[in-house]
Amino acid sequence: MLKNKKYALIDMDGVLYDSMRYHTKAWHQLMDELGLHTTREEFYLYEGMTGTDTINLIFKRERGYTVSPEQARELYARKARIFIEYGSKEVMPGAQQMIDNLLQAGIRCVLVTGSAQNSLISRLDDDFPGAFPHDMRVTALDVTHGKPDPEPYLKGLAKTGVSPEEVFVIENAPLGVRAAKAAGLDTVAVTTGPIPRKAFEEEKADLIFDSMPQFAARLPELLN
Repeated sequence: MLKNKKYALIDMDGVLYDSMRYHTKAWHQLMDELGLHTTREEFYLYEGMTGTDTINLIFKRERGYTVSPEQARELYARKARIFIEYGSKEVMPGAQQMIDNLLQAGIRCVLVTGSAQNSLISRLDDDFPGAFPHDMRVTALDVTHGKPDPEPYLKGLAKTGVSPEEVFVIENAPLGVRAAKAAGLDTVAVTTGPIPRKAFEEEKADLIFDSMPQFAARLPELLN
């Protein structure tokens, strides 16, 4: 499936960084501060959505209305501050090997993340030197509709200038897989979090791996 590919569109949280546990904790703390009932685990399922979409999903469910764009920005800024307060986020084990294997095979990388968390995005040049040029990044600030809408991956595809058959996606979230498949792209899912494998099977991921080191180790064989 990965032979003859030229570009990889790569999610950030849970793929490049072991950060989802901090995102879910920050979201849960924010909602608790607001008196809104949520579970920390449910936010794993919302990964890839924009901050505004996540906020409105919870407000609509718990209070029956959505918030204004200004309030959404304020709430997301609060969530971002909580996320930063939890300290430095580690590079995902196996992510560096994955990127090295891609670059050695001549595969170019495009970041496609539903996040606008600059505390991580600003680290890409240091943690993955040369892998993600600034003109090869799609973040929550670049889209109107976040995942599971295909827009983020369609924008990522447009940056490559090649056909969908020459591109594949690396994801760790069911909504991200859904977005990639809706964009017509082959998709590798890596279960780096607590979401069960079955969820990725239901979203029709083309390949599923149980860990990033496992996927990274198999990459040379898959690309050859």
